[in-house]
Amino acid sequence: MSTLGIIAGNRQFPQIFAREARQAGVKHLVAVAFEGETDPAIEPLVDLVVWMKLGQLGKLIGAFQENKVRDIVMVGQIAPTNLFSNLRLDLRMTLLLAKLKRRNAETIFGAIGEELAKDGMKLVPHADYLQRLIPKAGVLTKRKPNAEEREDFEFGFRIGKSIAALDVGQTVVVKRGTVLAVEAFEGTDAALLRGGDLGNGDSVAVKVTKPGQDMRFDIPCIGCGTIETLRKAKITAMAIEAGKTLLLELEDLLKMANESKIAIEAIDPKLQPK
Repeated sequence: MSTLGIIAGNRQFPQIFAREARQAGVKHLVAVAFEGETDPAIEPLVDLVVWMKLGQLGKLIGAFQENKVRDIVMVGQIAPTNLFSNLRLDLRMTLLLAKLKRRNAETIFGAIGEELAKDGMKLVPHADYLQRLIPKAGVLTKRKPNAEEREDFEFGFRIGKSIAALDVGQTVVVKRGTVLAVEAFEGTDAALLRGGDLGNGDSVAVKVTKPGQDMRFDIPCIGCGTIETLRKAKITAMAIEAGKTLLLELEDLLKMANESKIAIEAIDPKLQPK
């Protein structure tokens, strides 16, 4: 692909994606970035950055049109509180939100994808450019989960999938068959810290996808920050969903996990006991 557009959220994911896309053969990268959200470190990694405020959907679409971008990826988070408050919406974004019966990240981003399609553009899965960072089933760290941790993985997957189906969250913390924390609006790190505090060591974390998850903009991911949070929370092991979870900063992440003796395993949920 010669040209690709990036809708760049916060943290390091947009930068990591830009590097991986170059390695995958993308020649020209055009990024839309948001004031107060996107890290300016994206600028030297792409050919053009158009800065704007959140809620300026017309300007976003216009930026890609002017630069003849047809395929677009969404990468990086937008702070949840910023999705629902303190936005100066333009007319196109105002009309989009007025049509939505449910307003959450998934419905909003999906509706943005529909608006892009009206103008001849399409959202494409960013995972297509990141296969190196999406592990298949297997233990990823030097330390393998012990028997007790594996039992909690199985239990955590069942609970996690049930919670995810209700669109509550995608991460759970468990210890010896007891649910210590379920991720909700506060995000993954806060849920890990809360669960780890209750478990006081030897708990495990499980992160899953939800049924029908739109992988164009909503692939679960963990990074070095996640490992640091696991360490602080005294969580000894983490299970992720094989083939559907992105490991940002892959090499550094695994190095940190190994140094902290945190076991990480990518698990195929199809092989989990029901």
